[in-house]
Amino acid sequence: MAKVAFIGLGVMGYPMAGHLKAKGGHDVTVYNRTAAKAEQWVAEHGGTAAPTPKAAAEGCDFVFCCVGNDDDLRAVTTGPDGAFHGMKDGAVFIDNTTASATVARELYEIAVSKGFGFLDAPVSGGQAGAENGQLTVMVGGDQAVFDKAEPVIQAYAKMVGLMGEAGAGQLTKMVNQICIAGLVQGLSEGIHMAMVSGLDVAKVIAVISKGAAQSWQMENRWSTMAAGKFDFGFAVDWMRKDLSICLEEARGNGAHLPVTALVDQFYSDVQAMDGNRWDTSSLIARLQK
Repeated sequence: MAKVAFIGLGVMGYPMAGHLKAKGGHDVTVYNRTAAKAEQWVAEHGGTAAPTPKAAAEGCDFVFCCVGNDDDLRAVTTGPDGAFHGMKDGAVFIDNTTASATVARELYEIAVSKGFGFLDAPVSGGQAGAENGQLTVMVGGDQAVFDKAEPVIQAYAKMVGLMGEAGAGQLTKMVNQICIAGLVQGLSEGIHMAMVSGLDVAKVIAVISKGAAQSWQMENRWSTMAAGKFDFGFAVDWMRKDLSICLEEARGNGAHLPVTALVDQFYSDVQAMDGNRWDTSSLIARLQK
């Protein structure tokens, strides 16, 4: 058992922190910007709620974080009363936020200068993966720090991999989102084509899902996409945030992402349809209108 803090109790962080307490058996302190959410978590799981990120981090062996974006991350780490001001020597900060590789490297350097470890560790698997403790965790950082933290991370993961030095976890998450964006657009067009052609979509999927077209998105989202139901996971607003990170990184490193840029614009069309909180499979909605 370790002394652990978790900062950020959103759709992902709330259940992840719960797994650290229930499955991991750790002594967990939580912080959330809306204090009532932290109190709710404590009422459900036990543990302690802290008034600031710094207070949450004090005395902890591992501090986890899952917030919205780079600015949120800087605020809860190096900002006033940020967690970095409360980290003890030799502790490890594990950031599960999907953020830029730039901020990951920045915070890594600050952490090393202060005598504690830092891992950028974004996750994939969505809300269901977080609730079931079945997330894929892509990690950037030092091997020794990873080896220390990996057994604790396992409480909410089905796969944990060290991808390289600081920033590599975030870069891997970018690759993940790039692949998903193109795949969901292709699936949307395929289902749309089947419907317009008068085919039985269920029969089409039953056949093609046994061949090279098979994917997790096809297996888990085709029926809801065909039915026009889009409340099953990762929101369009968040996907656009992630794709903007991908495109910004590509502008800096010279990668060519024409399909990703196009799908990002398609998601902006979905937002214009008031689909901001629809899940990412809602790309089909712009084809069906």
